[in-house]
Amino acid sequence: MSRAMIAVVIIASAAVLAAIVSLVAGATKQRIERNEQAWLQQRLDALIAPPLHDNDLLMDRIVVTSPDMLGIAAPVTIFRARLRGQPVAAVIYTVAPDGYQGPIEMLVAIAVDGTLLGVQIVRHRETQGLGDQFENRRAGWLRNFKGLSLKNPPQQRWSVRKDGGDFDEFTGATITPRAIVRATRRALEFYASQRDRIFAMPAQK
Repeated sequence: MSRAMIAVVIIASAAVLAAIVSLVAGATKQRIERNEQAWLQQRLDALIAPPLHDNDLLMDRIVVTSPDMLGIAAPVTIFRARLRGQPVAAVIYTVAPDGYQGPIEMLVAIAVDGTLLGVQIVRHRETQGLGDQFENRRAGWLRNFKGLSLKNPPQQRWSVRKDGGDFDEFTGATITPRAIVRATRRALEFYASQRDRIFAMPAQK
């Protein structure tokens, strides 16, 4: 076989290999995206039961940026629940930037009247013993948020007891619960001031 033929074979083989790698990478990316969507859907369903709305929360979402109110510079996604076209609740995917070991990603579900439906921690870097206090498998501390609002307790008492507020700290730890309470309060404040805009904005992909 001539050198020219060998070169052609090598180039063709490389092209085929590149195509195979590209196809595998594309399929893997799609599978990861599907898994992430299913994972997020489960958490949204835990916060807002499917019978309470008739729209697709993953599709009916918007992205906002409000560093002054939410305390983070990054864009924040808000999922909206509706029933027969009427607003039911919003789930704000926010971040507590000041956790003990770094940012804590959170879902804060708020009913249309401003009452908390629940709070979930999505991702965190807290140490194992500290994280056990609020991870979903032992989420007793987080369950205390359900039914609260900016009026219950009063807005000025939305802090941990060490700071003069109404929320318990974890045993031997203050920084993480302080960060979660502060981020939840900010989400409530943002929702209270932007509720009409949140539900009026066109959905974004």
